[in-house]
Amino acid sequence: MKSGLIAFNKLMSMLLNAALITAVGLLVLDVIWGVFTRYALGAQASWTEELARFLLIWVTLLGGAAAFATKGHLGVDYFVEKLHPETRRIVAIFSHLVVLFFALAIFVYGGWCTVSDTLAMEQSTPALQWQMGHVYLAIPIAGFFMVLFTLQNLLETISPSDPKNESVSGVAELKEGAK
Repeated sequence: MKSGLIAFNKLMSMLLNAALITAVGLLVLDVIWGVFTRYALGAQASWTEELARFLLIWVTLLGGAAAFATKGHLGVDYFVEKLHPETRRIVAIFSHLVVLFFALAIFVYGGWCTVSDTLAMEQSTPALQWQMGHVYLAIPIAGFFMVLFTLQNLLETISPSDPKNESVSGVAELKEGAK
């Protein structure tokens, strides 16, 4: 199961990174077009600022999810490093469970409720006339990715098989102490 999840997450991470690259590229082109229309044509295209705002929302949320894939989020681990290796492992498992709970509750469930309610109210954007629910879809999608990557991190912490991952979860120190 663990190897299947790792392979699936690798594919999802590649898709997520491709989506992020595309979104950032579109964001750059949109901002350039907005600047060009403002200064070269005398009036900024009405939709460029709105599109840039929405693309930035998507890039931010999906980028945060991508950080979960690479374990790139900041952490204050000074005090955790002072703990016994087994305690460090327990703290890591607890941390993964807390992140999993919040990703499911806030991002997936709460995000989906926000999308559903907004679509039901038929709110649309002023310039592009898009449904706001589609803009808000970034929340549950980012939550889905966070859940996937957190599950993998949790499984790797519970039962590491790769020596590179063992040092992350504190298991390498456990094995060193047992020798």
